[in-house]
Amino acid sequence: MQHILIIVFLPLLAAIIAGLGNKQLGNVAAKSITTGALFVSCALSWPIFLQFLGGHAEASVVPVLKWVQSGAMTFDWALRVDTLTAVMLVVITSVSALVHLYSWGYMSEEPDQPRFFAYLSLFTFAMLMLVTADNLVQMFFGWEGVGLASYLLIGFWFRKPSAGAAAIKAFVVNRVGDLGFMLGIFGTYLVFGTVSIPEILHAAPGMAGSTIGFLGARFDTMTVICILLFIGAMGKSAQLGLHTWLPDAMEGPTPVSALIHAATMVTAGVFMVCRLSPMFETSETAMHIVAFVGACTCFFAATVGCTQWDIKRVIAYSTCSQLGYMFFAAGVGAYGAAMFHLFTHAFFKALLFLGAGSVIHSMHHEQDMRFYGGLRKHIPITFWAMTAGTLAITGVGVAGFAGFAGFHSKDAILEAAFGSGSQVGGFAFWMGIAAALMTSFYSWRLVFLTFFGKPRWIQSEHIQHAVHDAHGHDDHAHDDHAHDDHADDVHAHAAPELGSRGPDYSQHGDGTGGYHPHESPLVMLLPLIILSMGAIFAGYVFQHAFVSEGEGEFWKGALVFHEHLIHAMHGVPTWVKWAPFTVMALGLLTAWYGYVKNLSFPKAVAAQLGPVYTFVYRKWMFDELYNTIFVRPAFWFGNVFWKALDIGVIDKFGPDGAAWVVAKGSTYAQKVQSGYLYSYALVMLIGVVAAISWVIAG
Repeated sequence: MQHILIIVFLPLLAAIIAGLGNKQLGNVAAKSITTGALFVSCALSWPIFLQFLGGHAEASVVPVLKWVQSGAMTFDWALRVDTLTAVMLVVITSVSALVHLYSWGYMSEEPDQPRFFAYLSLFTFAMLMLVTADNLVQMFFGWEGVGLASYLLIGFWFRKPSAGAAAIKAFVVNRVGDLGFMLGIFGTYLVFGTVSIPEILHAAPGMAGSTIGFLGARFDTMTVICILLFIGAMGKSAQLGLHTWLPDAMEGPTPVSALIHAATMVTAGVFMVCRLSPMFETSETAMHIVAFVGACTCFFAATVGCTQWDIKRVIAYSTCSQLGYMFFAAGVGAYGAAMFHLFTHAFFKALLFLGAGSVIHSMHHEQDMRFYGGLRKHIPITFWAMTAGTLAITGVGVAGFAGFAGFHSKDAILEAAFGSGSQVGGFAFWMGIAAALMTSFYSWRLVFLTFFGKPRWIQSEHIQHAVHDAHGHDDHAHDDHAHDDHADDVHAHAAPELGSRGPDYSQHGDGTGGYHPHESPLVMLLPLIILSMGAIFAGYVFQHAFVSEGEGEFWKGALVFHEHLIHAMHGVPTWVKWAPFTVMALGLLTAWYGYVKNLSFPKAVAAQLGPVYTFVYRKWMFDELYNTIFVRPAFWFGNVFWKALDIGVIDKFGPDGAAWVVAKGSTYAQKVQSGYLYSYALVMLIGVVAAISWVIAG
C-alpha cells in the first residue's frame, strides 16, 4: 500500500507546480501536469479498490511523519487504507481526473487556466487527505482544506460580484457546520483522551449510557458528541438548514460544480458519519436525528428542483436531495447502502453536471432551460449521455431485473428504511418515495425542456449576442466566461411557469434566430462517455459487494454492518419493491404531458397553486429568513461597532487622537520657534529656575 503516498501527494505536487509556475509555465504545461497527475492517482486507486472487492486486501496504515506531541496528546500523520477509503479513492480520483480532462475543452478560452487547474488539484489533495485520515485532527485538516479550495473554485471568476458573494456564502455557512465539528472533536478528545479514530471506535461502545455536563445540564455523552459531529456533516453535505450555500455555488465554472457537488466535497459528511458509525450506533437519538434530517432534506430539495429554470440549479438541488437519501440510510443503520448510493451517485451526478456544461457550451453559455428545446438533433452525444444520467438518477429498472445505477442503490436505501421497522424509518421511507416521484419529474422535465420540442433560443440574450458576433456586427470579441454560469438572478422573483418567458412561434418562425448549436469537442465528450458507462453499469456490477449478505466480508469492519437489516431488506413486501418504479413512471408521464404534450399545463398548475408555487420557487424562503434573522442584524451591529466603537472611540482616542495631540503640540511649539536669540535665552532661564526650584522644594 506504499503507493498510497503517490495517490495522495501527487495532486498536491501538481497543484504547487501549476500554481507557482502559473503563466510562466503556460496553459498547456499546467494542464498536462495536473491532469496527468490525477490520471496516475486514478490508475493507482482502482487496483486497491479491486483488491478489497476480491477480498485480497486488509486494512493498513502508512505513516508519513511525526506530527504533534504535546503532553499526553500525541499523534502522527498517517494514511489509513481500508475498504471505506478504497471506495472513496476511486470515486474522488476518477471524477477528478475526468473533470480535469473535461476542463481542457470547457476552459479553453479562459486566460487563468494554470490557476484553475491548480485549484482543482489542491481540492482533490484536500479531499484525499480527508478520506485517508487516521485521526480526527488529520480529518479536520482535510475538511478545512476542502472548504478553502471550494472557496477558491466557486469564486474563481472573482471579478463577478455574484461569484465572490457565492464563495463567501459557502465559506461562512460551512464555518457554522465546522464549529459543530470542532466541538465534536473537542468533546471526543475530552471523553476518550485520544484523537486516533481506531482507538475511539474501539472504545465507543463502552461509553454508551454515560452522561456529560453540557450547557449547564447533564446529557447522554455519545448523543452530544454525535450530534455535534453531525452538525459538521450537515454543513459540508448541505443538509436542511445549512444547505443555502449549495445552489449559489453554481456561480463557479461547471467543472467545479461537477467536482464539488458530485463526488467529493458534499459527500464528505456522509463519509464521516459512516467512518464514525460505531460512535453513532451508541446513540439511538443521534441516529434518529440523522435519519430525520436526511429525510426532510431529500423531500425539501426535490420540491425546489421541480420549479427551477437554471439547468445547473436543478441538478444542484438534485444533489442536495440525493445526499438526504444517503443520510437517512445511515440514520437507519444501512451504512453500506449509504456508501453504495454515494458510489453510484458520483458517476451519474458528475455525468449530469458535465452534460449540462456541454449544453451550456453549445448554447453560448445560456443556462435558462426556457431558451432551449430541440437540442437532441444538434448535440446527440450530449443528449444520450444526459439521458443515461437521467435514467440512472430516476432509478429506471424493474424489480428482480437489472437496471441503471440509481435503481440498485436508491431502492436499497428505501427498502432498508422500510425494513428497519422504526417510526423514523417509516417516515424516511415515505419521504423518500415522495422525493423519488419529484426526482423523476424534475429530471425528465430537464430532458424534455432541453432536448425536445421546438427551438426557443431566439429570445436568449446570449444567443442573440452569438448571432450578432457571427454576422460581424460587433468589433469586440465576446468573453464567453465573463457571463458563464450565471444564476437565474434576473427573473428570480417572477417565478413564472413556461409561458411568460416561453416562445411565440408565430412571431419567430423556427425559434432558432439563425443560431445553430454545435456539439462539444472530443475532450469534453470523452468524460461523458466514460461516466455514462458508470451510470449504466455501476449499480448492477457492485450491488452484491455493497448491500448483499456478503457485505460484512467486503467492508471488513470499516463500518458497522447489520446482518438483520440486510435480511429485512430482502423480506419487504412486494409493493415496497415496486413503489420506486411506480412513482418513477408517474413522474416521467407527468413531465412528458406537461412539457411535450400539453405546454399550457405547467402554467395552469402554477397559477392554480399560486402562493404555494411561489413559496417553493423561492426555495422555501430560507435565504430571506436567514437574511432577516442573521445577515441584516450582523450588518447593523457591524455598522454600529464600526462607526460608534471603531471610529468614535478607538480611532478617536487611539491613533487619530495621538496624531491630533502631536499635530496640536507641533502648532504651539512652532510659535515658540521665533528665531530671536533673547527668546531662547528667556526659555532657558525659565527652565533653569524651574529645575533649581524643584531641587530646593524636594
